[in-house]
Amino acid sequence: MNESTFPPGVQKYIKKGQTMTAAQTAHRARMRQMKFDTIAVHGMYGMEAALANQGSIVEPGYFSSAQHFENSDHMEASLAYLMPSWTYSRIANPTVHYLEETLALMEGYGFEGKVSACATASGMAAVFMATNPFLTTAEGDGRANIVVSAKCYGGTFMLFQERYQAERGIEVRWVRHALDLDEWDSLIDENTRFVFGEMPSNPTLAVMDIAAIAELAHAQEIPFIVDSTVATPALMRPLNHGADIVVHSVSKSMATSGFAIAGALAARHDIPSQVGPPEMRANFALYVKLLPARDFGPGMSPFTALMVLNDLRALRHRMDYISRNTMQVADYLAQHPLVESVRYPGLENDEGYAIARKYMWLVDSEDEYGTAVNRYGHLMAFTVKGGAAAARQMFDQLQMIWRATDLGRIKSVATIPAISTHQQQGETGRDLAQVPLNLVRLNVGGEHPADVIADLEQAFTAVRHTSVFALQK
Repeated sequence: MNESTFPPGVQKYIKKGQTMTAAQTAHRARMRQMKFDTIAVHGMYGMEAALANQGSIVEPGYFSSAQHFENSDHMEASLAYLMPSWTYSRIANPTVHYLEETLALMEGYGFEGKVSACATASGMAAVFMATNPFLTTAEGDGRANIVVSAKCYGGTFMLFQERYQAERGIEVRWVRHALDLDEWDSLIDENTRFVFGEMPSNPTLAVMDIAAIAELAHAQEIPFIVDSTVATPALMRPLNHGADIVVHSVSKSMATSGFAIAGALAARHDIPSQVGPPEMRANFALYVKLLPARDFGPGMSPFTALMVLNDLRALRHRMDYISRNTMQVADYLAQHPLVESVRYPGLENDEGYAIARKYMWLVDSEDEYGTAVNRYGHLMAFTVKGGAAAARQMFDQLQMIWRATDLGRIKSVATIPAISTHQQQGETGRDLAQVPLNLVRLNVGGEHPADVIADLEQAFTAVRHTSVFALQK
């Protein structure tokens, strides 16, 4: 849009917006020099912003649905997206803005290029907004495809399988073995719109070689999207390894209190894509926020943004602590006579251990431990001997570990994916994702690991002598 075509009054606000943008850019550059913990605590909310908000030391909550403008010139410049504004909370909001800036700084920590973020009302909204822009011209052409790891969250599976493939005719090419680079390579071609994978995956904790897969995607000039919900930027930042877009169900590991449903995407600038306008490739997250998200309406509540910002303050320390807890629980289960297998990338006998060790590092751990240390997150899964009935019996005996479908809580939570998060994708879909009926997914929280282990042990003991287990003898 040619700025000179606007009346002088509007141009005054455009110039004012340029000054505001320059100040934000300078402050962002200063924050990018800070350590990860400082970014988590402060984000982009500095002293100047505080003085403009009655001196509030923490980010204020803006719960109004709309912004008041000084005059018609101010309104016109703002609605033309030619100066910073929030206009309407479906499009933007100051509180949500502070969260987006914090997430962009976190995901971009150590990355040389520019990064922007867009917050959404849920993790599934983030997955949709990160992928749908690449498919807007795909319906009916019979050629467009997407390449996706089958080891993914059930909601993601249903979005791709039902909404994209069944309803819109976009071929989904499922990668069964996420560690097999040849399989990825064989499925990616010139008609692929994007490549997508989770690391570690929910619920099977599969991993993938991010840098190698990014190279395969970029050879065809297509984006590589990584769901890094379980790791969080405290343990892994995919943009540093070649990914183009990172998505999070912020409800999980980031919003550990459990008070919020939220999602986000973060993207580096100048992503590869064979489709879409230049502005989409130049700054994908901003494009999504101001245009597709404006029209689809997946905006985050400012109250949710406040809850998440508060949870983020100690993200690195929390992920360190609960990762260490989870390692102890995984070691216990790996030796239990009633457990068939344990899936946790921190175990040396896990098939993904070498790749997880390559990518999953506690950020800035050398400052605390004197050397960089691996951490593998709070999520694990295990299969129970005796099949589905035995798994359900053990699950029903838990007394402290909560039976629920979420993860990332500061409280330990367990579920049986086959009857919960992955129920609706059916037996064929679960077989594709390798989610058996006797798989229990366990999120280890902030309790003392000895108490988590004790609850698991009493649950196993309570059913050890039932007919289900007796059959295994």
